[in-house]
Amino acid sequence: MFTTAQIISILVFVGVMVLVASEKVHRCIAALAGALILIVTGVISFDTGISHIDFNTIGVLLGMMLFVSVVKESGLFEYAAIAAAKKADGDPWRIMVAFILITAVLSAFLDNVTTVLLVGPMTLVVCKLLEINPVPYFVTEIMASNIGGTATLIGDPPNIMIGSKAGLTFFDFIANDAPAVIIILAVVIFAFKFIYGRKLDSSEEDRKKVMALEPKDHIRDLALFKKSLVMIAVVVAGFMLHGQLGLDSSVIALSAACIMLLIGKADLELSVFSVEWTTIGFFCGLFMVVGALSETGVITMLAQWLMSITNDNPLALMLVILWASALISAILDNIPFVATMIPIITAIGATGVDVSSLWWALSLGACLGGNGTLIGASANVVLSSISTKEGYPITFMDFTKEGMPIMLLTVAVATVYCVLRYGLALM
Repeated sequence: MFTTAQIISILVFVGVMVLVASEKVHRCIAALAGALILIVTGVISFDTGISHIDFNTIGVLLGMMLFVSVVKESGLFEYAAIAAAKKADGDPWRIMVAFILITAVLSAFLDNVTTVLLVGPMTLVVCKLLEINPVPYFVTEIMASNIGGTATLIGDPPNIMIGSKAGLTFFDFIANDAPAVIIILAVVIFAFKFIYGRKLDSSEEDRKKVMALEPKDHIRDLALFKKSLVMIAVVVAGFMLHGQLGLDSSVIALSAACIMLLIGKADLELSVFSVEWTTIGFFCGLFMVVGALSETGVITMLAQWLMSITNDNPLALMLVILWASALISAILDNIPFVATMIPIITAIGATGVDVSSLWWALSLGACLGGNGTLIGASANVVLSSISTKEGYPITFMDFTKEGMPIMLLTVAVATVYCVLRYGLALM
C-alpha cells in the first residue's frame, strides 16, 4: 500500500507533467506550483526540497548563459555559422549534418547545456540567412547533444555519477560507450534524412547570398572575438579536466562568465536580462518535485520492482535496466533515478555477480532516454526555450512525436550492441 505522502507526491508529479504537456500553463509556473504544493502539504520541507535542487546544473546553466551573452557581441557566432554554411555550399541538409556532428562531438567533451548554448546561436544565424525554419535543426541538435554526451565520462551527469561510484575511467567509457554512440549517430543521421531531407529547402538566390558572404566581415569586435576564442578553449579544457582540478563544472562555468564579463566590458544589466530565468525556475521546481518522489521512496520502490521481475537472470537484468532507464529518463530527471540504481547495482555486485554490463546498460539507457520528451534532459529545455524566445516555439507534444520514436530507435540499437558485446558472456 502507498502512504499518503507517496500518493500526494505521485499525483503532484503527474499533475505537473500533464500541465507541461498541455502547455496551458507555462512549465516554469507548473513546476514551481508543484513544488509549493508538496511543501504546503508537508510531503517535504522547504529545506529538503532545496537540497534536491542540483545547483551544479543550475550553476552551469547560469554561467554559460552569461558567458554566451558576452561572446555573441563579438560576432563569433555569425562568423562560425557563415563559415560552416559556406563549407556546406549553402545546402540545408549538409548544414544540418554538419551541426549534428559538431553538437555530438562537443557534447562528448562539454556539458550538453554548454554545447547547445554555443551551437544554438550559430544555427539561428544560418537559418535566418537561408530563410528557413530553425526548429528541425534545433530538434536534431538536441538529440545529437544527448547521444554525443553518452560517449564519455564527462559528457552527461549520469556518466559522471556512474564513473565515480563504479571506479570507471574516462577511457573505460570511450572503450564501451563510444562505439555504441558512433553506430547510433550514424543510424540517427540516416533516419533524419528521411524525416527532414525533403523538407529542408532554400532558394538558389538565398544560397548564393550565403556563398557571397565573408565570415570576417561579420566580426563586430575583433578584440572581444580573440578573447572569446581563448576563453572558449579555456572553458573546454576546464570541463574536460574539472575532475582532476577538483572543481565542479558549475565553478568552471561561473568563473568563465565572470572573466568574460570583466574582460569583455559587457553591460551587466543586459547580460543578466539575457538569462533564461524561466528555464532556471523550471529546473528548480522540477528538481524539488522529483526529489519528493525520491524522499517518499517511490523511486526506490520502482527500482526494486524492476529488479524483481528479472528473476536474477543476468541478461534479462541488463536489458531491463537499459530499457527502464531509457523510458523513465524520458519523463523523469535521470539524475535521481541513476542515484537510486547505483546502490542497487552495487549490492548485486556484492553477491558475486559480474555487474560490469549493468553499468553500461544504465549509462546508455539513462543518457539516450533524454531524447524521449522535451523534459527528458536539460539541453532539451534550454534549446527549446531559446527557439521559443526567437519566435519558433517547440511544443512538448511536437517534440515528443519526433523524439520518442528516435529515442526508441537508439535504445533498440543499444540493445543489439549490448547483447552482442556483453550478452553472450551472460548466457
